[in-house]
Amino acid sequence: MKPILSVFVVMAALLFAVAGIHGEDAGKLYTCGMHPQVIQNQPGNCPICGMKLTLIHKPAGEAPSGDRKIKFYQSTMKPGETSPTPAKDSMGMDMAPVYDEAPAAADTAAIAVDAATRQNMNLRTAEVQAGPLRKTIRTVGTIDYNETALADVTTKFKGWISQLNVDATGQLVHRGESMFEIYSPELYSAEVEFLQVLSFGSTNDPGAAALRETAAAKLRFFDVPEAQIAELEKSRKVAKTLPVSAPRSGFVIEKNVVSGQMVDAGMRLYRIADLGIVWVIAQVFEQDLSLVTLGQEAVVKVASFPDREFRGRVTFVYPTVDEKTRTAKVRLEFENPGYFLKPGMFVSAQIHAQLEDSAVLVPEMAVLRSGAKNTVFVAREGGKFEAREVVLGVEAENGMDEVLSGLNAGEQIVTSGQFLLDSESQLREAIDKMRGPTAPVKAPSTTANAVSPASGAAPAKGEVEVLVYVCPMPEHVSIIYDHAGSCPVCGMALVPVSQSALKKVQPGGKVRYYTCPMPEHASVHEEKPGKCPLCAMTLIPVMAQVDIVQPQASLLYTCPMAADAEVVADKPGICQKCEMPLVPTGTVKHGRIAEENWWKHHAPANSPAARQYTCQMHPEIVASQPGKCPKCEMELVPMPAK
Repeated sequence: MKPILSVFVVMAALLFAVAGIHGEDAGKLYTCGMHPQVIQNQPGNCPICGMKLTLIHKPAGEAPSGDRKIKFYQSTMKPGETSPTPAKDSMGMDMAPVYDEAPAAADTAAIAVDAATRQNMNLRTAEVQAGPLRKTIRTVGTIDYNETALADVTTKFKGWISQLNVDATGQLVHRGESMFEIYSPELYSAEVEFLQVLSFGSTNDPGAAALRETAAAKLRFFDVPEAQIAELEKSRKVAKTLPVSAPRSGFVIEKNVVSGQMVDAGMRLYRIADLGIVWVIAQVFEQDLSLVTLGQEAVVKVASFPDREFRGRVTFVYPTVDEKTRTAKVRLEFENPGYFLKPGMFVSAQIHAQLEDSAVLVPEMAVLRSGAKNTVFVAREGGKFEAREVVLGVEAENGMDEVLSGLNAGEQIVTSGQFLLDSESQLREAIDKMRGPTAPVKAPSTTANAVSPASGAAPAKGEVEVLVYVCPMPEHVSIIYDHAGSCPVCGMALVPVSQSALKKVQPGGKVRYYTCPMPEHASVHEEKPGKCPLCAMTLIPVMAQVDIVQPQASLLYTCPMAADAEVVADKPGICQKCEMPLVPTGTVKHGRIAEENWWKHHAPANSPAARQYTCQMHPEIVASQPGKCPKCEMELVPMPAK
């Protein structure tokens, strides 16, 4: 109860000070030592117990002992307003006298609070930071096809479908694969004409050679492959039907033909889409368009995979704004290993923008907003607090505001308890106290100067960084998981990495090589973007390798019972077998066994637990654990580390 009453004392003291009480005891407050709720502005006795009241407040502008000459009068709320004679300031409050050899003008406006009162008020301060100004734009969007990776299958002649090889929408086809066979009288006549000119004249006759080239060109204009023209020239037999091949690899998203159907020239029979790279069309409000630039990192999440994030980049800002929604379309591009991102999906997107490399930043909760004026309280030496007006800029991420003027980096400002100085902040203070201390992050890290996941800046002292999990295959590192496990694309064990390590492999960064999104074509390494030479799908970039975070023994937890050493976790919890609280592995004798059990299922690609074994006689035999060769029963030996 006493801390609450002490708070009331301070509030009353401040109210009396602001009210500007006149007279001999102006600014002085008296209270009872037994009943602190009793507060008067003049000496006397406590009306409850009769004890003599004691002085608890002395006005800041009171002249010191001895005769002092008054230099001028100054506003207590706006130190810049002065008067040579007693007067009121622009706020209607009496100006305080400033004496010779008095403290500086700023001191007259400072509020002194003793240590005990500061503790009762729960005053908290923080240092004004100087760092990069970042802002996250949160929006929604839908996944769409990569328009540059669409292909239509058509014919340049009229004909009839005699055989249909691709007969279902959604089927995966590869470039050069026969999709259907078609009979066309026009094509048949062109083939007959070609065979006739082959037997006309000698091979050395220029006129005959020109006729043969013209007849062959006519077949090429009908999209007859060169291999089939060569076969026709060799066999001298006219083929009744022409097989039509897929122009590129991908999925059939439209099928407008059935067996036996008559088709016209130019009719779209199939549409094929390469899903190795997909687009996300996001909606960004026009007031945020100035924050969006090409190449910015973007992150999306889909409802079907709540445990992972997909990282991409901004590739285009459309030139128009919707008149009804006041939003503009922004195109984001994402690599799509495993084809988890499907066109038509609804996504929530975040676009991370860095507006300035260095700016003055303060916590949003430290700013008191009252109309057009923004105020912060600066902590000074001797337990004094100065109200200072600031000019704010952009609202940055992580609850920070940019300060354009009024503060300098390194100053201490009040972040909690300032509601006693401004009544409008009481609600914010109550909410902050109800929240309690910040909850610890779920995954520990020993990285001292790691980059925080949201802002990219170094975390505060004592703060730990969130770890995420990625596949050790560089081709699949664009997908981020929030838990350990196996990669759903290639089956490799996911490895823990820090957010600072992911910055090295963010989309748009340095590319090591380009590879095919098809897992069976992961051996394709190209220096430049293009198409896969095996299946013609769009190559995806592979960034630098990520740094794997090796958890220390003290950061793993196991059951205190040695019989349950297989129960291991990377955060505190309860044993699933005996329901005892988990303890750090470094505090129990079976800790090493528990750590080995952990790495059997969470081993990074470069750890001993991930080593592979082979047979000296049969090197094609590869196993993930020691054993015997299934062919010769020789003991398997460890393979050299990569």
